[in-house]
Amino acid sequence: MANRVALITGGGHGIGAAIAARLDADGWRVVIADRDPAAVPPANGRAVTCDVADETSVATLVAGIAAQEGRLDALVCNAGIMIRKPIADLTLAEWSQVIGVNLTSTFLLVRAAETLLRAAKGAVVTVASTRAHMSEPNTEAYAASKGGIVALTHALAISLGPDVRVNCISPGWILTAGPQPTPEEHAFHPAGRVGVPDDIAALTAFLLGPDSRFITGAEFVVDGGVTRKMIYPE
Repeated sequence: MANRVALITGGGHGIGAAIAARLDADGWRVVIADRDPAAVPPANGRAVTCDVADETSVATLVAGIAAQEGRLDALVCNAGIMIRKPIADLTLAEWSQVIGVNLTSTFLLVRAAETLLRAAKGAVVTVASTRAHMSEPNTEAYAASKGGIVALTHALAISLGPDVRVNCISPGWILTAGPQPTPEEHAFHPAGRVGVPDDIAALTAFLLGPDSRFITGAEFVVDGGVTRKMIYPE
């Protein structure tokens, strides 16, 4: 257990950084992949600058783990971007960029890491969003990418089982930056507050660990209950 290795994409900031810190505290060797060259890894780990939407970059990333760490027990596909524009103004290049970073990257990463993950009897956690199920205006590319992640997750779980488990976390409002939520915004959540990155990190640690060994192909919505809340116009 002390030799476990995890790869976290988008691990330099926000939810990814919280996951990296949690796994580091739990004794994992953590490799973070981030497009920000200034991203700082946790104490027991290293950082790699990587464009996860690029096939060659992903292949180089995974080959580096095979060479330096010699194994891969967990893959967390967390990297994601949003371009919010009216659909009339959204270019094909922008659409493709969002799909590439958010969705195609998961395909590229799992494909590249399959041999290592099977050898370790490992686990994959993908990070989608409640936007896979509900939307705000002008978020077509993001919603499509996150819905695709949910479907890709259960497809991978069937294809890679029983060697590798694959599960999905769909966060709701997780405060990573910006102004603090108002008391009304906290109260809007049945759980009584807006989420924090550690909420996602805790579930990720569980899904990568032995206590979740009978769970695969599942989506876990972590949103404080908002998507279950019936709302009527006033």
